[in-house]
Amino acid sequence: METLVLPPIKRFTGAVRPPGSKSIANRALPLAAMARGTTRLENLPDGEDVTLMRIALEKLQIPMTIEGDTIIIQGQGGGLQAPGGEASLFLGNSGTATRILTALLSAGDGVFHIDGVARMRERPIADLVDALLPLAGNTRIVYEANPGFPPLRIEAKGLAGGHTRIRGDLSSQFTTGLVMALPLCHGPATVEIEGKLVSAPYVDLTLKVMRDFGAKIERDGLERFWTMNPKGYQSPGTFSVEPDASSASYFLAAAAITGGPVTVLGLTKDSPQGEVGFAEVLRRMGATVEYYADGITVIGPANGKLQGIDVDMDLMSDTGMTLAVAALFAEGPTTIRNVHNWRLKETDRLRAMATELRKVGARVEEGPGNLTIHPPEIFKRAEFDTYDDHRIAMCFSLVALGGVEAIIRDPGCVRKTYPGYFEDFKRLAGV
Repeated sequence: METLVLPPIKRFTGAVRPPGSKSIANRALPLAAMARGTTRLENLPDGEDVTLMRIALEKLQIPMTIEGDTIIIQGQGGGLQAPGGEASLFLGNSGTATRILTALLSAGDGVFHIDGVARMRERPIADLVDALLPLAGNTRIVYEANPGFPPLRIEAKGLAGGHTRIRGDLSSQFTTGLVMALPLCHGPATVEIEGKLVSAPYVDLTLKVMRDFGAKIERDGLERFWTMNPKGYQSPGTFSVEPDASSASYFLAAAAITGGPVTVLGLTKDSPQGEVGFAEVLRRMGATVEYYADGITVIGPANGKLQGIDVDMDLMSDTGMTLAVAALFAEGPTTIRNVHNWRLKETDRLRAMATELRKVGARVEEGPGNLTIHPPEIFKRAEFDTYDDHRIAMCFSLVALGGVEAIIRDPGCVRKTYPGYFEDFKRLAGV
């Protein structure tokens, strides 16, 4: 297996513009395909997840022209169709693409097969399927292997509409896919959320992108979503994908650890991405945060030492992993709460993070949905397993700021969202 050795890094400073947000791109791509009119999508990332979504739409014969990081899509003005009546789509380990397309294809026409890698076949989808059925009309969804998990066979004849419910405490991607399908229903449709909605900012992001594409969607807080007169989607003409806030977190954390300063370009305090709030978490730890019209700058604390904190990371769960590594550099313990959904991601991230943090010498307490990290007195040189999980690979690059080599196994897994991550990291580190 390929490994990357990052030498001890003392200085980390400069400016960086991360690639476009995978979360935004994987919402905008299928909406552009179904919208009335032609859409110019700009600043699309070239990560694996977005590529899988694009290839899936190409297999459905959606006309598109690629010009660098821009894609021009001719919308079909309605639900997705299976060419020749049947299509098979491979979506790797992309939970976003799998959950969104499961819902949107159910609103289309034809027979669709959805599958992915072995890990994707272990990631549950029954709650989304069960929530689609009350809206389904004559559409059928069949499990082709293990009940409750991909692969799926969707025999789509559109969604009739009606009323349905879905649990909110498992994955915001389930809610996202379901809500994105509402404007495609043949009649009024309502979704009610049972229990607390985890990672709620991702659903807010979904609604913003939907409205950018002309959807008529209403909401009652985070408990109910509905459309009384579904009219599908309308192209906004040009849609630009802003940089990924989760990917920005590693650079901002590095600045807080080393002093920086580091500026992430293209993100603002008003970003619709909930993960942009990670900058304020760093402020709580003692860093200075400055906001500009086209960027966010972080400077480490004047005394050179971060402070451990106790924080609920439900609203920005991906950056909770970055915080877990930043906690190694803090005075006192850091507790990260309300990240139960880590266990349903590309790997069981709670278990994986606890395992890898201990390699550095940290004492880690792992709960059902929380971690407490007691920083090591002295950093140990370690070789980190990445579990084919891009975010684990990226966040453990920060260990090199602790005066030891950080050895990353399978660094290429960052291709999922940020293929050029290590090049950008090394540039700001001057190595």
